[in-house]
Amino acid sequence: QVQLVESGGGLVQAGGSLRLSCAVSGLRFSTNVMGWYRQAPGKQRELVAYISKVGTIVSADSVKGRFTIARDNAKNTMYLQMNSLKPEDTAVYYCAADKSSIAMPNMVDYWGQGTQVTVSS
Repeated sequence: QVQLVESGGGLVQAGGSLRLSCAVSGLRFSTNVMGWYRQAPGKQRELVAYISKVGTIVSADSVKGRFTIARDNAKNTMYLQMNSLKPEDTAVYYCAADKSSIAMPNMVDYWGQGTQVTVSS
């Protein structure tokens, strides 16, 4: 019933930009905390950024100043604008939603299928 569908991934050169989208259905989007995670080969899945229902944003140090997370409650869609991309940003990026609504917990309620982002040098 609940679906989170990512789009916008692809192959870009270092220094380039991508915008990821996460379309959400089947849940109360406006009351959920929404976030982006990524997982590179051989590494643990890590939090990139999340945004609460009131717009509070927390970002990983590795992406501060380069990535921007946003949500559009009217469209039930979350975005991740990625600028100044680096090869180390290469990973599968996952959309996540949680009913806590305040902050992203260790165990997330819902996950998307992921979209591949590859940054070449």
